[in-house]
Amino acid sequence: MIEGQDIICFCNDWDGDPLSKKHIMSRFAKRNRVLWVNSVGVRNPTASVYDLKRIVQKIRAFSAGHRKVSDSINVFTPLVIPFHGNPVARWVNRKALRWSLLRTCRRLGFTNPITWVFIPASAEVAGTLNERMLVYHCVDEYSEFTGTDKTALLNLERHLIEKSDCVIVCSDRLFQSKRKYNDKTFLVTHGVDVEHFGKACDPHTAIPAEMKSIKKPIVGFFGLIADWVDLALIRFLADSRPDWNFALLGKITTDTKIVEGVSNVHLLGSKPYPQLPGYAKSFDAAILPFAINELTLNSNPLKLREYLAAGLPVVSTAIPEAARLQGALRVGRNYEEFLAHLDSIMGSGKTGPQPSISLEMEKESWDHKVEELSRIVTTIAA
Repeated sequence: MIEGQDIICFCNDWDGDPLSKKHIMSRFAKRNRVLWVNSVGVRNPTASVYDLKRIVQKIRAFSAGHRKVSDSINVFTPLVIPFHGNPVARWVNRKALRWSLLRTCRRLGFTNPITWVFIPASAEVAGTLNERMLVYHCVDEYSEFTGTDKTALLNLERHLIEKSDCVIVCSDRLFQSKRKYNDKTFLVTHGVDVEHFGKACDPHTAIPAEMKSIKKPIVGFFGLIADWVDLALIRFLADSRPDWNFALLGKITTDTKIVEGVSNVHLLGSKPYPQLPGYAKSFDAAILPFAINELTLNSNPLKLREYLAAGLPVVSTAIPEAARLQGALRVGRNYEEFLAHLDSIMGSGKTGPQPSISLEMEKESWDHKVEELSRIVTTIAA
């Protein structure tokens, strides 16, 4: 692993669930110092209560300055104007963000840092912070998220790609699209916390009480329930197999009317990350019911490897990164095939967490992925 470096990381918000960024940076922080820069946003805000609350939270966090969350990780919340298609807003952001970050770096004693960018909206300031290296780590096709200024974000991202010392992507489709603008583009797929999710196979792991009240078999999902989740598929499965129960765990940000009131569909809300292995232990099978569109075709969902690390049989819709794992899971190319795969699992006698499936994910651990990332950075820096 690289060591003794100062890393400025442009990310999502630190206090959210641990996504790929937090897994990676937490491991780098064992031998390096990290300044985690909370999200500068990729979509234009609305007049919703949710967005107004976030604005207030951002202002309060900015006023408090950087905060120490571990011995080697500090978190800083910048103030930005999230209208990336507006040249005046971009100019203000560039000046204000650069000034506030350089001041924070001086206070922390950061010198010649590596800037590691996960959010393309930070393109205006990345590369102006006296870096020794600029890394763009692309884990989504951000321009396809609902509410973004697609053209502005693509332009910002292209500028970031072209000036980066290297570009890292998590899916083959992202690799094909991003390497056109930087020949130092590398594919490193997501990892998984095998030790954490492997607890689903541990006889001592408790199943949450609310899951004990749901009749088996249980088909489970956890993750953000957003507009890329095919709830029509869930409804089809629930109607087709009324004796099965479908447990959907996660924050809801989309219209769920199609499954509301369906007796065997349970919307259980968001659950703390430490509790997910217990919930996974209650599943007979896990599903990735993603709609097929440009966003999901470019994605590499963490939950696929998390399900497998929990030892679960898995059925996914036909996104390319599920096909890469097809030896470990099943891919349904239409509703009927998806249902047939679940029927096969339920009839196999091999349902629920299985240690043999979990062990196969050892080679996909985040520790292995961070070593791979370190080798890339070391080679580019040489």
